[in-house]
Amino acid sequence: MQVGIVIGSIREGRVGAGVGEWVAQQAATHPGGIDWVVVDLKSFDVPLFEGAYLPMMAGKKYASPAVQAWSGALDACDAFVFVTPEYNHSVPGAFKNAIDSVGPELVGKPVGLVGYGAVGGVRAIEHWRAILSNFSAPTVRAEVNLSLFTDIADGAVKESDLKNKNLADLFNQLVDLARKLSAAS
Repeated sequence: MQVGIVIGSIREGRVGAGVGEWVAQQAATHPGGIDWVVVDLKSFDVPLFEGAYLPMMAGKKYASPAVQAWSGALDACDAFVFVTPEYNHSVPGAFKNAIDSVGPELVGKPVGLVGYGAVGGVRAIEHWRAILSNFSAPTVRAEVNLSLFTDIADGAVKESDLKNKNLADLFNQLVDLARKLSAAS
């Protein structure tokens, strides 16, 4: 099973890279033979979606090479951990645009959510839950909320047993759900 750790911020000086690195480091210690891969949205340079087609009907064939590469990276995964900042009480525009540019790559695949922001990314996480329901992509209940003021310093997550436990709970729920869904299909 391959789980994509999707870093959803593309800003210069972004905190997302440090949060994604922490998630990947913790994932490397998770038992169970899971292949955890970092999928960094910034490396794909996904253009603004302006296609005349519905991505859900595109058969995973996209006109933009960047979107095609993004599609392939997502399609290779069986589940995801979205590392998302909160921008203006919601999801970041570039990440939402990248998700809007694809579709079938997400259908039915479970997602865990790690948010960060002034209040731990909780509003972005709630919005992602609604957005992902469009793809029948179930989200696990466990989530990780990181405050920019207390949990992150110099672009890195401050280690704590509680944060590590919360992330381990997310991983456990995500892997369990992915295995159940795989066995059912």
